[in-house]
Amino acid sequence: MIVLIAGGSHTGKTILAQKLLERYKMPYLSIDHLKMGLIRSGYTSLTPEDDDKLVGYLWPVVREMIKTAIENKQNLIIEGCYIPFDYKKDFDAFYLSQIKYICLIMTKRYIESHFTDIMKHACDAEARLDDEIKTEDMIKDNSENLRLCKEYGCDFILIDEKYDVNIEL
Repeated sequence: MIVLIAGGSHTGKTILAQKLLERYKMPYLSIDHLKMGLIRSGYTSLTPEDDDKLVGYLWPVVREMIKTAIENKQNLIIEGCYIPFDYKKDFDAFYLSQIKYICLIMTKRYIESHFTDIMKHACDAEARLDDEIKTEDMIKDNSENLRLCKEYGCDFILIDEKYDVNIEL
């Protein structure tokens, strides 16, 4: 099985991936690590600020890794914000039957009432060297992700009153 965990920055994708790794003993790939490896090695001229171009650059590689894992009957968790909402178009029914997708989305109410806590936990899973996200940007990003999940029929977890994210495989 392939588990895709998507969502905006600071929604808990990496923490969820680590929890699933511990519970199900499934390896996981952080697309951010792939991104930084390609950038730091000089294999791309893109930078971490090129978010609008990174999906198109990273997704073809990740997509083929997913196919390879499925063909080899291997489980894999992949987390990151570079998974396109229209990912289903890239797989036939055989592959799709073995992919579980979930997008983590925080509501405006949750972000506004818990922003300090969100930022307090920002480095729980990884060191964030430059973390200057604003409340309004986080609200905009999560609202857009919700819209796109609905448009493309993607499963999502809506974080509204308290942060209690868990999925069963």
